[in-house]
Amino acid sequence: MVEIVTVAGRHRHELEKIKGSRFFATVSPAASLEAAMTLVDALRREFPDATHHCWAWRGRGRDQYRYSDDGEPSGSAGRPILNAIDGRSLSDVAVVVTRYYGGTKLGTGGLVRAYGRCAAETLERVELLRSRTTTEALLRFDYELAGVIKGVLAAHGLTAGEVDYGARVEMRVAVPDEEVARFTAELRERTAGRVIAALPGDD
Repeated sequence: MVEIVTVAGRHRHELEKIKGSRFFATVSPAASLEAAMTLVDALRREFPDATHHCWAWRGRGRDQYRYSDDGEPSGSAGRPILNAIDGRSLSDVAVVVTRYYGGTKLGTGGLVRAYGRCAAETLERVELLRSRTTTEALLRFDYELAGVIKGVLAAHGLTAGEVDYGARVEMRVAVPDEEVARFTAELRERTAGRVIAALPGDD
């Protein structure tokens, strides 16, 4: 089963001060880089006097990520935050760690630990949301097959999405990726091949 795990909502957590510096993380669902940047911009407005707003975003897929050290030494903030996200195998999530400098430098190693710990502790406290990845199938069939189609959907625990009642019925169904082959095969068998199941990429 292909499963996406993300955060259910926004959450904030602050560490105890580290050598006078404040670190607190804000976690939020973010299905796109644009959503992550919207969060960063909102926090810059909310805490305009903060020293740094370091962040990381993880989408879906190995190459779907971005991070920023926001003026901290290279590799000391954004990457540790991303590592905290990946350590929990999360997707579609943004984490921003805001720092108020306390007057004592922590060094690169100290910053890596502080930013990574702040992100990790916040992610441990947030409610998670799990869902399966799906493919949208467009079914085209004659009205007389509606009962059969309904039975196949019920057998797979699926519900119809958008339905267009024209000369034939056109029905959109979100099918979990791991069920697509079995679902379409059963449709063909139960309707003697009289239902067309178009999938993304089909001509």
